[in-house]
This record gives sequence, structure tokens and C-alpha cells, in this order.
Amino acid sequence: MIQLRSVLQVADNSGAKSIRVIQVYGGSKRKFGYVGDIVSASVIAAQPQGTVKKGEVVRAVIVRTRKEKRRASGEYVRFDDNAAVIINSRTNLDPIGTRVFGPVAREVKENGCHKIASLSQELL
Repeated sequence: MIQLRSVLQVADNSGAKSIRVIQVYGGSKRKFGYVGDIVSASVIAAQPQGTVKKGEVVRAVIVRTRKEKRRASGEYVRFDDNAAVIINSRTNLDPIGTRVFGPVAREVKENGCHKIASLSQELL
């Protein structure tokens, strides 16, 4: 469950290391975001040579959460960390980085982020 002020690790090579969630998109009363949801976030740590700088407001797709997610088949998927991939905008879901690190949940591909799923090392 990702909510306001949650800190996420960045799972791509855009230059950001960690981000803090500002808003979970999907309605005014929406409190939590799960795998595959789009969030608005502020960069709180970044590499000096990266394309994304500290303090920037970015859009990101959640690719891993510590809170387990139940699938329709009855199985649960859970990860070791909370991670996201920075994207261009809410309408253009292409990632800013050229590589995606670590496993990515299948729900990301089902929500329309095919490019992130194809760049990932492993799709769970």
C-alpha cells in the first residue's frame, strides 16, 4: 500500500535514487496505490550526472510493493521493497530510463506499461 509521503526506491537508470509520493492518481478519495498504479512524486535523492534532478516532480509507475497483492488465480505476490519506474507523463507511459532493474509484477503490463515490462529483467 503506497500512500501520501511513502518513499519508493527507483528501479531504473533515470538518475533518481529515491522518490516521495505526492499523490496517487485515480480519484479524489483514493488513498492507496498498488502495483501498476501511477503516482506523482518528488525526487529526494539523485545521482549528480542523471537526467532527473533532486527536487523535481515526476510521474512514476509502481512496480514492486511490500504489501502482498492477491491475483484472480488465488496466488499472492509480494516483494522485498517498494519500487517505482519514472515515466514521461500520465498519457505517455514510456520510461525515462533505458534499463529497469529487478523483477516487475505482471500487473504493470496488464495496466498498459508494455515498455517497462519488456525492459525488466524478470516479469513475475
